[in-house]
Amino acid sequence: MKNMKPVRVIAVTSGKGGVGKTNLSVNIGVALSKVGRRVAILDADMGLANVDILLGMFPEFNLSHVLSGEKTLKQIMMTGPAGLKIIPASSGIQRMSDLSSVEQAGVIRAFSEIDKELDVLIVDTAAGISSSVVNFARACQEIIVVVCDEPTSLADAYAYIKLLNRDYGLNSFHIVTNMVQSAEHGQALFNKLSKVTDRYLDVALQFVGAVPSDDYLKKAVQKQTPVVEAFPQSKSALAIRNLARKIDHWPIKFKAGGYLEFFVERMIQYSAREDVA
Repeated sequence: MKNMKPVRVIAVTSGKGGVGKTNLSVNIGVALSKVGRRVAILDADMGLANVDILLGMFPEFNLSHVLSGEKTLKQIMMTGPAGLKIIPASSGIQRMSDLSSVEQAGVIRAFSEIDKELDVLIVDTAAGISSSVVNFARACQEIIVVVCDEPTSLADAYAYIKLLNRDYGLNSFHIVTNMVQSAEHGQALFNKLSKVTDRYLDVALQFVGAVPSDDYLKKAVQKQTPVVEAFPQSKSALAIRNLARKIDHWPIKFKAGGYLEFFVERMIQYSAREDVA
């Protein structure tokens, strides 16, 4: 039986590294799992696969084993806290643009098989604006851009949004401000970014919320446990649960292309086009 409800596919991305993007992906995933959503994270950073490290997990296989036909997608998936599923991708991503039509059909089928077992797929992209990062963001239904209070973070987030807007016609972005001193500080940071985008770009930025920097978040990272599990009453955990609640209430896109296989088809199509270009 096909999942009658499309899977919500969300890219969590950033213009630069070091803004806590992967930590947010994992914690939002766990928070959504804890309220009954069936969530998987696709670790789409082929250079630095950080999701497993944050959770103290050691994947034996990754997406490249699915592409080669050695393993099924279910066989490489790992189960993390609160039932969160992890799809280790790493080197498999690089091959996306080189897939034969048979391999393309195989990977699309692999994702369509888990379609009915998921409500949300979080795609944790690499930092930066490489073609693979951009392709992942374009293939997702929703894009969350994570920024922190550093001039380079804001400048890189703006450059990233500008690229997706001007070159690919994307005009809707969700913003999370991370490692801030207070909710007001996070809002001010968002205002700073939206002031520039309003002036120069044809985009709509939506502020999802702010996550404060606290010692519990750092302790949780050291324990290789999500802060929403390790310290559920900490300021950062409460803020992340609030983000997850908002995300859970976003309207689901029922239009054609809401299913996982369409996400993968778009992903392959964009990669192949990039390769030809």
